[in-house]
Amino acid sequence: MGSSKPLGPTGEFFRRRDEWRKHPMLSNQLRHATPGLGIALVAFGVYLVGEQFYNRVIAPPSSSSSSSSSH
Repeated sequence: MGSSKPLGPTGEFFRRRDEWRKHPMLSNQLRHATPGLGIALVAFGVYLVGEQFYNRVIAPPSSSSSSSSSH
């Protein structure tokens, strides 16, 4: 290890207690736990924007009041 003084039982105790901090889920790697989440969110956002564009621009406006209940 290179240190001139051995850790002793107290140092070993705290070293073992700190090993959980090096766990892969806790070391800012959430994107590795959810590999397709970013792509799915982008695709869903594109779908929502496309649907709003279709509803406002392409779809013909209906004048009947029953269209709001038939979504």
